[in-house]
Amino acid sequence: MSEQSENPGVARPRLKRRNSSLLILAAGIFLFGILASTLYYGLRPVTLRIAVGPPGSDDLKLVQALTQAFARDGSAVRLRPVTTQGATESIALFAENKVDLAVARGDLNLPAGAGSVAIVRKNVVVLWAPSGAPAKGVKRSSVSKVKSIDDLAGRKIGVIGRTEANVTLLRVILTESGVNPDKVAVSHFAVNQIADLARDTSLDAYMAVGPVDSKITADAIAATAATRGEPKFLPIDVSEAIAQKHPLYESEEIPGSIFSSSPARPEDKIETVSVNHLIVAQHRLHEAIVGALLRQIFTVRPQIAHDAPSAAKIEKPDTDKDAALPAHPGAAAYIDGTERTFLDKYSDYIWGGILLLSGLGSAGAWLRHYLKRNEREQYVTHRDNLLVLVSKVRGAETTDDLAAMQVQADDLLREALNCYDDGAIEEGDLSVIGLTLEQFHHAVADRRAALGSDKTGLARMRAG
Repeated sequence: MSEQSENPGVARPRLKRRNSSLLILAAGIFLFGILASTLYYGLRPVTLRIAVGPPGSDDLKLVQALTQAFARDGSAVRLRPVTTQGATESIALFAENKVDLAVARGDLNLPAGAGSVAIVRKNVVVLWAPSGAPAKGVKRSSVSKVKSIDDLAGRKIGVIGRTEANVTLLRVILTESGVNPDKVAVSHFAVNQIADLARDTSLDAYMAVGPVDSKITADAIAATAATRGEPKFLPIDVSEAIAQKHPLYESEEIPGSIFSSSPARPEDKIETVSVNHLIVAQHRLHEAIVGALLRQIFTVRPQIAHDAPSAAKIEKPDTDKDAALPAHPGAAAYIDGTERTFLDKYSDYIWGGILLLSGLGSAGAWLRHYLKRNEREQYVTHRDNLLVLVSKVRGAETTDDLAAMQVQADDLLREALNCYDDGAIEEGDLSVIGLTLEQFHHAVADRRAALGSDKTGLARMRAG
C-alpha cells in the first residue's frame, strides 16, 4: 500500500501545504508580471509623428536623417515622418492633432497650442530688381527702373513660392517702408518655375524667402541676371522697426558675395528681415519628452551634418516668456538648465511604489497567515498535546509507556517543524515547542529514574 493509503492523516496536510505554496508562488509570479509590464511601459521608446514637406526638400531630408539617427542610437524618443506637400499642409495636420510635431515657418497661422522646439534655420527675405548693368543681349527697355523699395509703387513683383505667407511678409515690408501694398501687383512662381520667372519681362522686381545659402534663391538671381541684367539688391532699411512691431520677424543682414563671388552678389552686406523656420510641438506633449527630443537633436547634429548639411543650422529657440512664439516648456527647461532630475520627476511615483509594495507585503503576509490558519491550529494542538504528554509522563508505570510517549513527542515535533517550514508559525513559536520538548525530556528522565529506583527497592525487599 502507498504511504497515502497507509497514513491518510499525514498525506492530507502535506497536500494542503503543497497547494498553498503553489498559490503563493502564483501570486508572486503575478505581481512580478505586473511590475515587469509597468517597467516595460515606462521605459519603452516614445514615437512622435512629425509633419514635414514637400517631398525632396531639405526639411524632409533633415527629419529623415534625425529619424535614422534616433533609431540607430536606440534613443528614448523616436520620430515618424508624415510627408506633406508643404508647410501649410503640415500646420493643418498639426492643428487637427493628427501629428505631434511639424516643421513650418514661424509666421504661418500656428495654433495657440504650439510651442517651438528648435529653430531649423533662419529664412531671409531677398529683394532685387534687374536694374544694374545689362547683360549681353538684354534690351534697355526690359531693364527695371527700381532702385529701392520706394520705387515699387505701381510696379509688379514676382514672388517665388506659392505660400501666402510670403505675400503677407511682403505687404508688411511695403507698409513699414511707406509704400501702399495695394498699389503693388504680385505674381506667384513655384520653386520649379525659375526659368519662367526670368523670362517674364513684365516683372519689375523679385522676392525670395529662404536660408541665406538657398540654392533656389541663388539660381533665381543667376537666371534673372542672365536674361535681364545684373541684380540691384533692395535693402530693407526699416528691418529694425518691423522686428519691433512684428515680433515674428527679426532684423538680419545678408553677407556680401553670398549668392556669387564672381561677380559679387551682393557687393556688400544688405539689411533685410528674417523669419524662423521651426520644429513646433503640441503643448500637450510632456515636458520630459520634448526635453529629451531636443537633447537628442543636439547630440546627433554633428553626426548627420554630412548627409543633411542643414543640420548645422539648427539653433535653440527663444525661451523668453514674452516671445512671439514661446518655446515649449520642455525645450525651455532643457535650454535654461531647469530640467527636473530623475528623483524630482518620479519621487512621487517612487514613494507611491514603496507604499504600494509595503501594502502588498502586508496583504501578502495576512493572506499567508490566513491560508496557513489550519496548520497554525494544528501547531497549537501539537503544543497542547505535548504539554499533556508532560503530565502523562509523571504517571507512567513502565518504561515501555515512556518509550511510546517519546514516539508521540517525536511525531509532534515533526509536525511542528513542517508548520515552521511552511511558514505557518514563526521562529518564536518553534522556540516554545523546543522549551516544551525540553520539559518533556526532563520529565521522562526523572520518571525513568523513579521507575528504576522503585524496581531496585522492590528487588531488595524480595531478597530480604
